Amino acid sequence: MKSKGKKKAALSLVMMSIILSLAGCGGGTNGAEAPAPEKTTAATQTEPVKTDEPKPEEPKVAGDLEIQYFVGGYGDGWWKEVIGEFKKKYPDVNIKESAGSQINEQMKPRWIQGNPPDVVYIDGAGSNETQMVLDDQLMDITDWVKDAKNVDGEALTSNLIAPPQDYSGKNYTIPLVFGSWGTFYDETLFTEKGWDVPKDWDSFLATSEKIKADGVYPYIHTGKYPYYIVGGLLNTGFVSENGDDPQILKDQEAAKEGSFKNDAVANTLKKIVDMRDKGYFDNASFGMSHTDSQMLFLQHKDAMIPNGLWLENEMKKDVPEGFKFGFIPSVMQKPGGKFVAIPYTSNIAIAKKAKNPDAAKAFIEFIFTKQAAVRWAELTGALMNVKADLESSGASDVVKTAMKYFNGSDTIVAPVFKLAADIEQAENDATIALLQGSITPDEWMDRMEKAAAKIRK
Repeated sequence: MKSKGKKKAALSLVMMSIILSLAGCGGGTNGAEAPAPEKTTAATQTEPVKTDEPKPEEPKVAGDLEIQYFVGGYGDGWWKEVIGEFKKKYPDVNIKESAGSQINEQMKPRWIQGNPPDVVYIDGAGSNETQMVLDDQLMDITDWVKDAKNVDGEALTSNLIAPPQDYSGKNYTIPLVFGSWGTFYDETLFTEKGWDVPKDWDSFLATSEKIKADGVYPYIHTGKYPYYIVGGLLNTGFVSENGDDPQILKDQEAAKEGSFKNDAVANTLKKIVDMRDKGYFDNASFGMSHTDSQMLFLQHKDAMIPNGLWLENEMKKDVPEGFKFGFIPSVMQKPGGKFVAIPYTSNIAIAKKAKNPDAAKAFIEFIFTKQAAVRWAELTGALMNVKADLESSGASDVVKTAMKYFNGSDTIVAPVFKLAADIEQAENDATIALLQGSITPDEWMDRMEKAAAKIRK
């Protein structure tokens, strides 16, 4: 349904990199001069100020507001809480929550038909922010977000860890969740077995040999959702093998020619094949959902698993007594090399065809506060994209450990990036085929170059 011109515009959007665009101070006045005060009588000057009148600068926030949000590893506790608090502040707003684990697929027809919700939290299977921008489904918030303030009176962008993603100078979304892929293990089990926590590729191989000798599979992945292993292993390897330069990921996002076929990619794929051929992967991985593989990990059938920081919260009902989550950003780096953290963000946006944009903006201003960020950490075990002091909070040890990596000089935090939907699907399919041994690393690279070439047309 897209025209040729639209495809070119879409390619331009995809090729833009994320730039830091933290706005300075907010508080827009639209440049209008304040009108001269009217002359008043002495009687009116002495009248008490009526405090119950609405402030002229505050827009009227009322009416129906529909919020779409995915319910996965983070649960819905935070959403229920902030929506409840928002209702207290704006009692004239009637909120409809469209939420669930399959909400992206369920709501897709409405987006296509031009009847979307007002606010959308873009996360989970079936969602793709870049594709929504390409399909012109999201509101251009470039001018608004520069001056927007949260309910505490702070510039909304001043406290963000990751800025709104830049699409050719335009903003359509704001990151709500900030996290990192990595490899998880059970600290208790590793201590009991005398297994060393990997610090690099060589120590990872050595530890995996010990684990295998003890009758445990070193690694399991989520075969149904290959982006777990792409985020936890492949992308970190691309950066390490590219001289610790994460630009390779931005080049892949931009579908640049050769970005999927070069020495950095080839060397990374050789490491994956090495793991496969040494029998480090649990063959049960293929066809498994994320929760199925996570259960085997919790049961110590497998020693390590690639995942995101939501893992602990997602499995909290099934975590055995004594199990203590450990987290390593990457294992693909050479000895002495830096860790590589591949970040992910889950973003929030306003639909271009939102029926109540004022209420939608008020909701976003309401949730981007430090208090909301602390509650997110406490309720989800993950990080909200707002700089907040978590040390005294009830955030999990894994989250605090991740923060130490992010702030340390031995870790490279790659820029946020997102492949176009067709390229991402091609990468998922090719990676599973490689792990199953049905294609070679050269064939993996050829597949990806062809997928990128289609986007460039």
